[in-house]
Amino acid sequence: MAEYVLHCFAQSGNAYKPALLLELAGADWAPRFVDYFGGETRTPAYRAINVMGEVPVLEHGGLKLAQSGVILDYLAQRFAQFGARGEDERREVLRWLLWDNHKLTGYTATLRFLRTFASSPEPAVVAEFGRRARAAWDVLEAHLDARAFVVGERPTVADLSLCGYLFWEEELGIHWRDSHPAIAAWLGRIRALPRWRAPYELMPGHPRLAA
Repeated sequence: MAEYVLHCFAQSGNAYKPALLLELAGADWAPRFVDYFGGETRTPAYRAINVMGEVPVLEHGGLKLAQSGVILDYLAQRFAQFGARGEDERREVLRWLLWDNHKLTGYTATLRFLRTFASSPEPAVVAEFGRRARAAWDVLEAHLDARAFVVGERPTVADLSLCGYLFWEEELGIHWRDSHPAIAAWLGRIRALPRWRAPYELMPGHPRLAA
């Protein structure tokens, strides 16, 4: 049995964040497929694993961790990779993790879900989340304009968190090179990391079976 087990599914950008770190670190890990679209996260059995009914969940020994930011922080300490160097940098990493979960991922993931997975989304709602997502993308674009990575000159968990939903350009209806070239270049640097794999290649559950 693998040392690390990640409860995940291929369409989840939040699950992709720790899955990517585990893969980049060369960890002994295995995905455990969660049938989100089949309703598994709403079952009592899954709620016994995570009372929040969310993915991802990381199991390591007898420990179970939920929330991608917490899992990233734990893994960065376990592997001594992708973590902060010093207290000032740790606070800066934390600042971007919190902003990602509240703004970038919050709006981007919802926009993608409405565009790609919802059966009949309200056009006005899609437009509003598109506006909010673009505002968040603009913040990240400005930050990356004169730097290689989000914090410092090397990839950290801030990068692995922020990129979680951004590799699905077609599903988001965006072309980074045309609209946000700094983000496009940054994603290219992440793609170039040894062992990088795309979300649909790294986790099980793609393509989804027809309902």
